[in-house]
Amino acid sequence: MDAIATLRACPIGLWTGALESLPARRLQEVAGEIEGWGYGSLWFGEAYGRESLTAALALTSATETLVVGTGIANIYARGAMATSAGARLIEALAPGRFVLGLGVSHQPLVERDRGLTYLPPLRAMGDFLDEMARAPYLGADGALPPVVLAALGPKMLELSRERTDGAHPYLVTPEHTREARQTLGAGPLLVVEQAVVLNQDREESLRRAHEHLTIYTGLPNYRNSWLRQGFTEADFGRGGSEALADALVVQGDETAVQQRVAEHIDAGADHVCLQVLGASLSEVPFPEWRALSPALLDS
Repeated sequence: MDAIATLRACPIGLWTGALESLPARRLQEVAGEIEGWGYGSLWFGEAYGRESLTAALALTSATETLVVGTGIANIYARGAMATSAGARLIEALAPGRFVLGLGVSHQPLVERDRGLTYLPPLRAMGDFLDEMARAPYLGADGALPPVVLAALGPKMLELSRERTDGAHPYLVTPEHTREARQTLGAGPLLVVEQAVVLNQDREESLRRAHEHLTIYTGLPNYRNSWLRQGFTEADFGRGGSEALADALVVQGDETAVQQRVAEHIDAGADHVCLQVLGASLSEVPFPEWRALSPALLDS
């Protein structure tokens, strides 16, 4: 079974940045535990931690059935030729278990932290896909894995539809999922991230949600996405408004999470990646992952 079919057959996975806090060997052990709990996938980002392709190789090498996705590999972190070559090797070593998620990142992270010029997103991604398509490759294992784009706006969703296997929206509502599916059409893969605070009181749930949103409220790409989703500048103070937190972070018990997942699936998502928020951004939420597994995966 290829990665796209696997994601559709088991439509719930995990998204996390907290694994950066673990030593490399423990990272691999945890991937095996996640696989054992029955989740269909494990996704992670790329900013200040591990390089995404080598991290994906470490995770796939420690598992047998889990699909690993970069959510996303930053196109400013490596050239298109190197990206293509690295992705092909992962696909060869873990056939049908890797999805290459690509994204344009954010201007402050690219210019301040990498010292590069941030280009208009649609142009930058289109050029990168062109360069990947024409990149020479002499390795014996030649197949590329499925490619999806971090697409929020209609133009990037259209590019996802026309040039790749689908899209991976982040920090979106089920209403956005419905609009994304309408833009993508029936065929392309739609993998949606959904943040979760499980079984905490209201005060703690909001604290975790606001902590999670703090960095994103300072990034123009997300602010523009939320404006398109019906929010206003008044919602974008540091950590976001209560309304923004409630819309983007499902807070409650296993039933509440089930309901939000169902809303995304009903709206057209093929696969929903749950980003469970622990007491801090670096805390790996093992108890919540274990608790959600039977509630979501056995139903």
